[in-house]
Amino acid sequence: MTNVKLYFRVTSVLNTALLERQMKVTILNGNPDTSNHTFDDYLKNLSDTLTASEHNVTTLVLRDMDIRYCVGCWGCWVKTPGHCAARDDLGDVCRVYINSDFVLFASPVIMGFPSALLKKVQEKAALSVLLPYFEQVNNEVRHVGRYPRYPRIGLLLERSETCDDEDIQIINDIYARFALNVKTTYGFTRLTSDPVKEVADEINHL
Repeated sequence: MTNVKLYFRVTSVLNTALLERQMKVTILNGNPDTSNHTFDDYLKNLSDTLTASEHNVTTLVLRDMDIRYCVGCWGCWVKTPGHCAARDDLGDVCRVYINSDFVLFASPVIMGFPSALLKKVQEKAALSVLLPYFEQVNNEVRHVGRYPRYPRIGLLLERSETCDDEDIQIINDIYARFALNVKTTYGFTRLTSDPVKEVADEINHL
């Protein structure tokens, strides 16, 4: 009887630890090129690997969504708080984003930076998940958060032929600053030349 009780107790502890390790992971696929199957296939393999580790993975293919450009109307702050006044699919992106534990921004490098598609979503989402008010944080002025918690973020890039290490470092630094602005921590910058398992393991250990 003692062994049976011990078995169920150990099993319960292991199941609890597994549930605590599970994350809601969102992948924002900023690949604008439908013919770039290599990039999309990499993200599919990454999603499958994370799912095998018991994570709940959602991939948003941004090129298939209606995401309009920000026109600087500030409606998401003063007219329709937390929602873009354009009423496009950004609301769906923000809903999934804010309910995630980790969000991976993913894009080929185009002219030295992630795609305009990913950048458009990144900037519009940042406005929607923050308040228009300011506060001082570590001697810097930042917007006040709209929500009590924010997902950690990371970046996955596909090098272009002209992309060098300096380009990658600049992108990394910009996204690290972006993470500070949206009240979260920046996990990593990874490349699609890295094995899928290595990227998945880094997410697993965040």
